Amino acid sequence: MLKIPQVVGNITGKLEERGFEAYLVGGCVRDLLLSREPKDWDVATNALPEQVQEIFPDSVYENEFGTVVVKVTPSTNNESLTNLRMVEVTTYRKEGKYTDKRHPDTIKFAKTIEEDLARRDFTVNAIAFNIGTSDVPNIDAMLRTSDVHKLVVDPFSGLDDLGNKIIRAVGKPEERFNEDALRLMRAVRLAAELNFGIEKKTADAIKKNAPLLEMIAKERIRDELAKLIMANPPAGGAADGLRMMAQAGLLKYAIPELMEGVGVGQNKHHIYEVFEHNVRALDYAAGKNYSLEVRLASLLHDVGKPRTKAGDGPNSTFYNHEMVGAKMTAKILDRLRFSKKIIEQVTHLVRWHLFYYNVGEVTEAGVRRFLRKVGPENVADLIKVREADRIGSGVPKAVPYKLRHLLFMIEKVKQDPIDTRMLKIDGDDVMKICALEPGPKVGQILAVLLEEVLDDPKKNAESQLTGRAKELNEMSVAQLKHLAKKAKEKKEEFEIGIEIEIKKKHHV
Repeated sequence: MLKIPQVVGNITGKLEERGFEAYLVGGCVRDLLLSREPKDWDVATNALPEQVQEIFPDSVYENEFGTVVVKVTPSTNNESLTNLRMVEVTTYRKEGKYTDKRHPDTIKFAKTIEEDLARRDFTVNAIAFNIGTSDVPNIDAMLRTSDVHKLVVDPFSGLDDLGNKIIRAVGKPEERFNEDALRLMRAVRLAAELNFGIEKKTADAIKKNAPLLEMIAKERIRDELAKLIMANPPAGGAADGLRMMAQAGLLKYAIPELMEGVGVGQNKHHIYEVFEHNVRALDYAAGKNYSLEVRLASLLHDVGKPRTKAGDGPNSTFYNHEMVGAKMTAKILDRLRFSKKIIEQVTHLVRWHLFYYNVGEVTEAGVRRFLRKVGPENVADLIKVREADRIGSGVPKAVPYKLRHLLFMIEKVKQDPIDTRMLKIDGDDVMKICALEPGPKVGQILAVLLEEVLDDPKKNAESQLTGRAKELNEMSVAQLKHLAKKAKEKKEEFEIGIEIEIKKKHHV
């Protein structure tokens, strides 16, 4: 059973003891009413910020919005609440125009909770609840009673909209969206998270005002998009949210590259158009509760297909779409100000999602080269993206025998050397053995040694490598350069050879 943390009750109680009003507001009330555990706890009060700080000395007030952050010591009687470290206490306020579609030009403190609720985005977030002197642990049960209307302040019928599963703007939708254009995306995200519909006037206003998203900082769009992508089915979920964004005209201002896949048919190996395929891949990744990186890679793995499509109908092709898609992915995520770490990880997964593996055709050496290229640390996520790709294509099985056999082969060769750091001799050893100074020749020798060890791990013995290093050192400059070049350019089995033929056969 959900409970309101005692520390939150202590804050509202102290405010009321001093003669002030105190209400739980916003998302925490909405989530309590829906039997969801709130992520944040917000309190609205008629106490001025200075008065709140006087009551709670261990607090911070460093903004223009009347919000005092009260530091708290979490309750330990409920493990799910032990991460609570602060509660925002905000003075009732009214807001002026939003010239920049983000911040109010002016803020005035209000006198009543109703005035404060009138500035909020959606009716389901414009409900206030006064704990009063009630026994905090029993609040959850109180909110389930038929007298719940007596316990909350609900001037915009948010309770009815919760019951009807509707996202509706407070007051006039266009005014709300012109105040803060990010609310356009937030409406879709809430609908996706809660499995709600969007009320018609609100939905119409979203479509009409979609271009306002261009005025919103990319970082804010990124944050809202990340929340949407992390929404899990069956309660709506990320896939439904992406579809709603596309239908509402929002996606072309967030990730326009995805819209290129709308209406783009594929070939006989895919039953869905490119956009729907990408969204269904995301849906699988979300259903498995995979990480943000895997979900992003699943969504974007075929983003390059529309730009590489040749022909039409069942025999159309998309050669090199994984490489084009990787470049597009890097630009998309950079534009949205994702971290360098996330950009590199997701781009890497998109680039290598199309690896080829067929039992009996790819050797152990090929698996080692595959591991060298993609990195052993990325294999698990790469397999997850492949699963999402398969299910998004309409096939019934996410992990066929081929993938299971690949995992078996990876387990079999995982201890084998796959880069120069795993050789039994290193650069310093080569310089000592061959009496060389630091320079390109050392790297060339190591490159040749690694390529030979990839073919036969038994050669990774100090005595053999030492002897072979001496032989390579005695070669002419031209001969060694040629061998090193061959080692560097040797095409992995997962990229060419058999794979080229398979790509031609299957039109990928």
